[in-house]
Amino acid sequence: MVPKHSENRRIASMAIFWLPILLLLSSTQIIPSAATDTITPLQPLVVGQTLISAGGTFELGFINASSPSSTFLGIWYHKIPIRKIVWVANRRSPITTRNATLSLTTDGNISITVGDVNGGGGIGAIWSKKYDIKIPSLKLLDTGNLVLIDGASDAIIWQSFYVPSNAFLPEMELGLHLTVTRHVENKRLMSWKSLDDPSLGRYSYGLRHAGLSELVVWNGSNIQYRTGPWTGVSWSGFPQMSSDFLLNLSFGFVDKPNNIYFSYESANKSVMTLINLDPSGGLQRLVWLGGQWKEYWRMPVDRCDKYGTCGPFGVCNVHDPEGVCRCLQGFEPRNLVDWTLRDYSSGCKRKTTLDCSERVDGFVNVSGVKPPDTENVTVAAGLGLRDCNAFCLGKCSCVAYVVLQESCLWWVGQLMDIKEFAQGTQGGVDLYLRVASADFESASRKRTNTDIVAAIIPLGLAFIIFSCFGIYALRRKRKHGVGDGCVKGSRGEKMKLSVFDMSTIEIATNNFSDENKLGQGGFGPVYKGRLGDGQEIAVKRLSRYSVQGSDEFMNEVMLIAKLQHRNLVHLLGCCIHGEERLLIYEYMPNKSLDFFIFDKAISSQLDWQKRFDIILGIARGLLYLHQDSRLKIVHRDLKVSNVLLDMELNPKISDFGMARIMRGDQMQERTEKVVGTFGYMSPEYVMHGIFSVKSDVFSFGVIVLEILTGKKNRVFDSNGSHVSLAGHAWRLWSKNKSLELVDDALKCGYPEKEVLRCMQVGLLCVQEGIEDRPTMASVVLMLDSDSMTLPQPKWPGFYPTNDSKVADMSTGNDITLTMIHGR
Repeated sequence: MVPKHSENRRIASMAIFWLPILLLLSSTQIIPSAATDTITPLQPLVVGQTLISAGGTFELGFINASSPSSTFLGIWYHKIPIRKIVWVANRRSPITTRNATLSLTTDGNISITVGDVNGGGGIGAIWSKKYDIKIPSLKLLDTGNLVLIDGASDAIIWQSFYVPSNAFLPEMELGLHLTVTRHVENKRLMSWKSLDDPSLGRYSYGLRHAGLSELVVWNGSNIQYRTGPWTGVSWSGFPQMSSDFLLNLSFGFVDKPNNIYFSYESANKSVMTLINLDPSGGLQRLVWLGGQWKEYWRMPVDRCDKYGTCGPFGVCNVHDPEGVCRCLQGFEPRNLVDWTLRDYSSGCKRKTTLDCSERVDGFVNVSGVKPPDTENVTVAAGLGLRDCNAFCLGKCSCVAYVVLQESCLWWVGQLMDIKEFAQGTQGGVDLYLRVASADFESASRKRTNTDIVAAIIPLGLAFIIFSCFGIYALRRKRKHGVGDGCVKGSRGEKMKLSVFDMSTIEIATNNFSDENKLGQGGFGPVYKGRLGDGQEIAVKRLSRYSVQGSDEFMNEVMLIAKLQHRNLVHLLGCCIHGEERLLIYEYMPNKSLDFFIFDKAISSQLDWQKRFDIILGIARGLLYLHQDSRLKIVHRDLKVSNVLLDMELNPKISDFGMARIMRGDQMQERTEKVVGTFGYMSPEYVMHGIFSVKSDVFSFGVIVLEILTGKKNRVFDSNGSHVSLAGHAWRLWSKNKSLELVDDALKCGYPEKEVLRCMQVGLLCVQEGIEDRPTMASVVLMLDSDSMTLPQPKWPGFYPTNDSKVADMSTGNDITLTMIHGR
């Protein structure tokens, strides 16, 4: 019999022998239960395990996205309840099995392998980074950076900040880096494919170094918008992206021979912030405050941020009452007809050829603008304003210059993508444009008194002759009762359309006085008038660039005249007088819909039945435009201010200045120049210039929500989250709380079932996907039918991408609504 103490010694010795082996084997399979921030060759990471940075700010692990069968390795914020993913490794190769491993070899190779952890049945690496180091470790830092460290020197060999995804984090660098092997690394953001699919999308954001560096968002290889060059404190075309002392943020731009990059830092590490590139190409700065992500700014801000809105030598300003685009001084529209139709892509041309040989050209200051595209710019360092002026004047090819950071920037060729900022803002720089001497406004002020007198005499004689001729012509017109034109169509058909002379309209509108001005339409101001027989009219006076020829104008008038529907405003006639073009409409005494629904004092006049009738009337008017009229027409600027109300408060769609005719079999069209009103325009139209009847459907949906709630879409704020009215309405709908949003003016006097049905129709119309939105034929059917089952709406357009509940809250559009095709 073996003594008991001998048996104990044998067991102890065996334990001492096997314990290290067991620990070694177990360490190759799992990470200890305690949180760790590091992976070593002996500690791989498998599905279900995560790394957490030392300060608990970020977490790394395998995540499901786009579908339960697609898995990605990603990094997200650890401390907040809403998962915000900031980096994804295998964007080109999603994992389609539940068995994946992130491992690190002893010589420093990082890889994601799919298959059995022990190597049995594996199908190889789907993502890898190969290096040659002796003591490697992979560590997740509190900055969100995953770094490969050489333990022998503590040097960082590789980092995830080298290959950013769609999030720009503090201390990350976007830009160009020339390696020791002369290879250029371009670090830029790449958008997700969709809200819930991290695969590579179409948009990228990074630094472009062509002539001068600036940040650019590309759609594929095409520029979507750009920031303009760095001023030293911010980007000249996007002043919002500057240091923020309130949040202790500092932005910086470094331009060295081998390293050009833009970065920012946060002095307060507890503030979580990032710049996000969303799937639609929008750039937004998000800050985690008050338990939610708040959007502090977004780009593009307006349509002038879109690249080349006004074409070569054009200036874009959304605040200009004369129109969003104008030509630089000394230039004129290259194609007047296109500009009349608000297609500015052809840009502008010089009025007078430059005379470089005689050095008589000069420069005019265009202040407060984003500098033109820097592809054709050259930098002359150390030149001030006066030296830069002389330098540019001495070069025949120099068309403009800017002095920035003690350097002279001068352009050759075309000046493209100039945005003018509103007065009083901090945006923009002074651009000095080369102009022929004949085009200087100051030239007329420098004439001698003799020249002025000599000019007055013939002008006076011409005025007298013109007045006499005008009186004679006016009397002749009144005698014979003949108007200026617009009596025949392009094919010779006669139109029942009145023609007015200019004097009649001037008398009717009190010479276009401000007291008679009703508002600003798509092509120009609208005035109230009263004819001699007492009939009230609305007169639309086309803007200064509406200088179509008589034939083109008559064709446009007849197009509108052919539209006859009780829910469309009626065209009474027109007037052509010199370069003046006037349209005369029936006058709507109750003005437009926005006067009622947004004015709390009078909104109670619209009870539920009247609101429903207005919604249905607008829907029927749109159905006529899209399907039932002789032409297939997309309005493109449908909004509450373009819905007029007659004496009985019947709705009438107005303002066809931006409308487009489409072929009967044409599904959609694309334009380089987007026109319309933000808040009502669909996502595909704003970002890609694609419009169709579904663009009008989106606008109609916004109007429905505004009628139901009495709130404006663009300025609505949901507890500080800055979502649109449509976004907030969808959130409440998903929580069965839609009635909380109904206009207080309705009080309790409305049928809940009918209101909810209209709310659902409105949300269906504002869905992000074009194919998900119903046709107007389906909309009218849904509004007219109480028994028809409606599909559940998906998330609306422009819904914040950072809402983690988007994918979960949306439901499939599986009802056979798509089978309803009204003809």
